[in-house]
Amino acid sequence: MNDDADDASRGAGARRAARAVDALRRGWPFRVDGPDGTLDLLAVESARDTALAEFGSRDVLISGERAVTLKLTNQRIAATPGPVRLAGAADTVAVAIAIADPALDLAHPLKGPFQTASTGGEAAAAAAMTMARHAGLLPAFFVRKAAGDAETSCSAGDVAALLDPARLAIAARARLPVAASESAEIVAFRSPEEASDHVALVIGKRDGNPPVVRLHSECLTGDVLGSLKCDCGPQLHAALHAMADAPWGVLLYLRQEGRGIGLVNKLRAYALQDQGYDTVDANLRLGFPVEARDFALAGRMLELLNVPRIRLMTNNPEKVARLEREGVEIVERIPLALPTNKYNEQYLATKRDRTGHQL
Repeated sequence: MNDDADDASRGAGARRAARAVDALRRGWPFRVDGPDGTLDLLAVESARDTALAEFGSRDVLISGERAVTLKLTNQRIAATPGPVRLAGAADTVAVAIAIADPALDLAHPLKGPFQTASTGGEAAAAAAMTMARHAGLLPAFFVRKAAGDAETSCSAGDVAALLDPARLAIAARARLPVAASESAEIVAFRSPEEASDHVALVIGKRDGNPPVVRLHSECLTGDVLGSLKCDCGPQLHAALHAMADAPWGVLLYLRQEGRGIGLVNKLRAYALQDQGYDTVDANLRLGFPVEARDFALAGRMLELLNVPRIRLMTNNPEKVARLEREGVEIVERIPLALPTNKYNEQYLATKRDRTGHQL
């Protein structure tokens, strides 16, 4: 297959996956095909009992992380959890929501007993979990073996094509004076099938030296509303001023709210923190990985900006490792130290102690 035909094939696959994600959000059934099995799925969070009755299955598919929380996996599996299917677990949407949503655990402490069953397609089940996270919904589905025709369908490979950073391209750019620097340019990046646009802010005059670069994941509560529960807003503004003091810099603003789980799920994690869980355990109880962001997007943005060597401003060694795997040469890691407050002390301690952040 030549490059043009390959691009067309990936584009067609990405469009199929985008339609399936749209069906997922709207509470419509969809089908995912994998090399080891095909599944029909209905997202628990967006489903209605009328749709469930028509779907005709009481089996519920949950993520491996959520299954570990519910103590449905043994220790070996819990080390690398995969999706778990619960046979006949819920005959109404409300019952399934109680299984899927950890905010309801205190109200519904006695769940089960559950009988687990083969997923019927490991690749399809894993792709469905990725789609739920991408849609910002709880990773839980009513599931059945594929039956009859499907109005909306995609393959596990189509989901990978939808999220392929190689499909990202520069969509627009313009001069944008900002408080930190009057000589700044904003560059917008877009994938054809995606709704979220990522942006870069280039500060100062490009020269032959590697720029100061900051990867900043979108945080509505911190960046816009001034939340004291995190340090995102202060980090953003400190990074911009540091770039203004350097010869030049690049802020990569990634639309990956809540470490990649979406705004609504981030707020659910906040509610769990109010129950005493730290940020890591809150994400796991919701059924998500501790880190769900895709730093390959940042590598692609730097490639499109023709920036192969950087000075990375971060306290997170994982960002260094992930960018280096994308072919970005990091000549220096610049720490970013900011004062704490009584609302974010525990959050910052968790980042230090459980996710390896360091100054």
